[in-house]
Formats: sequence, C-alpha cells, structure tokens
Amino acid sequence: MQLSIVILNYKTKNLLKQCLKNIANLSLPFEHEIIVVDNNSQDGAEEMVKENFPEYKFIQADRNRGMGAGNNLGIKHSRGEYVLILNPDVVVLENSIEKLLKFIEKDKKIGCVAPQLLYPNKTYQQSRYKFPKFFMLPVFIRTGLGKFVKRALDEYFMNNIPIDQAHKIDWARGSALLIRKSVLDKIHGFDERFFMYLEDTDLCRRIWQAGYEIWYVPDAQMIHYYFRESGSGSWLKDLFKKLAWIHIASWFKYFWKWRGRSLKHFNILTF
Repeated sequence: MQLSIVILNYKTKNLLKQCLKNIANLSLPFEHEIIVVDNNSQDGAEEMVKENFPEYKFIQADRNRGMGAGNNLGIKHSRGEYVLILNPDVVVLENSIEKLLKFIEKDKKIGCVAPQLLYPNKTYQQSRYKFPKFFMLPVFIRTGLGKFVKRALDEYFMNNIPIDQAHKIDWARGSALLIRKSVLDKIHGFDERFFMYLEDTDLCRRIWQAGYEIWYVPDAQMIHYYFRESGSGSWLKDLFKKLAWIHIASWFKYFWKWRGRSLKHFNILTF
C-alpha cells in the first residue's frame, strides 16, 4: 500500500465529515487507506464515520491523548509506505497529494514534505519555519508584541525566501505532513510528552536529526481553516487563556528537551 492518511478528531465532527468527503471525491489513483482517530470527543464522530464511510478505519481513544499521542495511534495502525498526517480542518486540493508523493519519491534523503497552505480566500498561509530560538516566546509570536522582534520573526517565518519555490525548511506546521513510514518508525513517531503545540516542531527536528531532509512543496496546495486557538493578537488577553499557557508550557518543555543539543544540518538556503 502506498499511502495511509491519518486524521485526528477532537470535537470537530462536522469538519471531519467534510474532510472525509473531500478525500473521497479526489479518487486517488493508488492504493491507500483512511484512518480516523478520535480523542474521546463524544461528539458522535464514531457513528458518523461508520454510517457514512464504513470503509475507513476508525480508532477510538480512551481519553483525550493530545495531538502527538493521538496521531501515534493512527500511525501504529497504518500500512502505507507513506503517512499523511492531516487535520480535519484541511481541504485537500486536486492533485496535491500526488505532487507531494512525486516530490518525496525523487530522493530517499527526503523524509518529509509539506504542502503550501492557503486561507479559504486562497491567500498564502504561513506554515514553513526555521527552528525557534528560546527568546521568541509564544507571547511574541502569537500577539502584537511581535513588532518588537520583527527581524527575528521574519527569519523564523522564512520571509526572505519566495513562497512559490520548493526549498528545504526546518519544520512545517503539522496540519498536513507527508512522511515516510520508515522514518516515523525510526524516530518512534511523535513525542507524546507534547500534548499540544510544538509536537510538530519536535517531530521535524528529530527527522533532521535522523539524517533526513524536510521540504516545502508549493505546487501542492491545501486550504486550511486555521483558527489560532491560543492567540487573539492582544498580549494581555492572551496571558489569561488556558491554551496560551499550554503553548508556553510546551515551549519550555521543547527547549528543556533540546538543551545543549545541536543539529547537524542548519544549511537551509537563503536568498
């Protein structure tokens, strides 16, 4: 089997249904499987999937395991040579999966590829990044305080590299990532200590550490109905949000994990 698509649901039944309809309508021209993992949403997702998409594999978690552990459940049950980690709030555009597969198959050194994400109005959505530096706390990235560290944020968001050109990246947002299953097996999937936020950053860092490259492929486009849960743009309001504190906790956890450990690559092209 060439591809396994893993979709993690948590209280997004309606988005999940649209996502599954979207994939079914693509008529993918290769053997594939769809794996839906539900993080104990209790929102009727299981009944919806079994009624409307009985051919898809459904896995019910016993509790909300978070982003990393939830996706790992799907990865463990996958049989494909490649695994597409896909959020239920993503619309896969025609031929985008085929383009990702064609790109990753060009070179065995490529372990992961990411599409260009778009907002619903088809404008570019940021999803490619350099690895963060500790001082760039979420309070700067997520709020209006970012204007005080604009140069650092421009580097972090790779704003000096054209968005219409395929290139190596440090990491990509986990909304849509195509990864070799052999690579996921080698690095043991997501680190389940990250409940939410930076689980994708950490995964990409370990892909690089294992000797594989990560590429941004703008020819493959997907629409992401992105809602920034932990940030409103007001730093004062955000400090009192639970999700903002989860993000900050993951930030400290990430840097504590990687303290004193450098990466081998850091050879990203700049223009």
